[in-house]
Amino acid sequence: MTTTFATRAGSKLISTLLLSTTCLTSFFTTSSFAVSQAELKGVSGEINRQQQSLSQQKKQLDSLQQQLKDQELGISSIEKEIRQTKNELAKTESSIKQLEAKVSKLEKQRAEQSKQLEELLKTYYITQRSKASSNLLNNDAEADRISQYFQYLAKKRSEVIQELESTVRELDSSRRQLDLQKQQTTQLLDKQTQKRDQLAKSQSQRQGTISKIQKSISGDQVYLAELRRNETRLKAEIAKAAKRNNVPMDGLARQKGKLPWPVKGRILHSYGSAQTGSLHWKGLVIDANYGQAVKAVYSGKVVFADYLRGYGLVVLLDHGKGDMTLYGFNQSLMKKEGDKVKAGETIALAGNTGGQNQASLYFEVRRNSVTQNPSSWLTR
Repeated sequence: MTTTFATRAGSKLISTLLLSTTCLTSFFTTSSFAVSQAELKGVSGEINRQQQSLSQQKKQLDSLQQQLKDQELGISSIEKEIRQTKNELAKTESSIKQLEAKVSKLEKQRAEQSKQLEELLKTYYITQRSKASSNLLNNDAEADRISQYFQYLAKKRSEVIQELESTVRELDSSRRQLDLQKQQTTQLLDKQTQKRDQLAKSQSQRQGTISKIQKSISGDQVYLAELRRNETRLKAEIAKAAKRNNVPMDGLARQKGKLPWPVKGRILHSYGSAQTGSLHWKGLVIDANYGQAVKAVYSGKVVFADYLRGYGLVVLLDHGKGDMTLYGFNQSLMKKEGDKVKAGETIALAGNTGGQNQASLYFEVRRNSVTQNPSSWLTR
């Protein structure tokens, strides 16, 4: 009885233990699955957040690059207006010098005419007295001679008076014109001062935008991706330009090693040198003075003249037979798409557009869209 009870009790305990073990195993398995699902959900959420962050960073960078483009184009426009104002000032100052010389000449002319008139009046007076004396003496021959001379003097006096009046009128007109030119010069100088102040403000804003861009692409991978996007844009523009231009030209084949330098300056970055990561410079970066004339290395046709992200204001020349030269980082463009240019002709002014920290020129040589080492094409 006791044994049977014990046996039954033992069996019941074992059954209970087995049930408990099964329940615990089931609990831990279910719990582990729940934890894995939670971790997976967390990782997925983090990936989404990272993607959204990268997308937001890209949008911010695109927005900053657009701001930079607008600011650099604005600066280029202001500088163009300043150059025009300078040219107008130079013309006005030249005109003022000519007018001042004319006024000086007219004043001398007036003084000579006044002196001549004074002498004529004296002679006229003496002649009148002589005529009166001749009449008293009844000398007909002498009186006739003096009368003719008197008529001549009267006529001459009238001519001199007319010339003097004409000179005075011209002198007054020249002086009024001179005053107007000087007034215009003052206005042009005020206009130029305002433009210079506006330029300084735009340049300050540009510098702030560049700093923000540099912070946005501080990571090597982000900077590398940005450079690759810029290169893709450049290739696309070159491909479009090549299709548009069908004017036959002789190409650069015979000019290898003979082409003149587009600007005179030391090489800041050589062809093939490391730009960042796996990217290398596909052209030369040549040191230049701000506003220095950029010359076409050979005759050709402008197939692109506009702002291009990463390269600033760009001129692309087609020389025929698949040969092209590219000039970037310019402050201002002197030619437009469709213009034909000769070797040595100024096509742009060197600058620092495209977010560069100093004035320089980016120069490429391409044959059938493939970059060449410009140093082997330019004179040593």
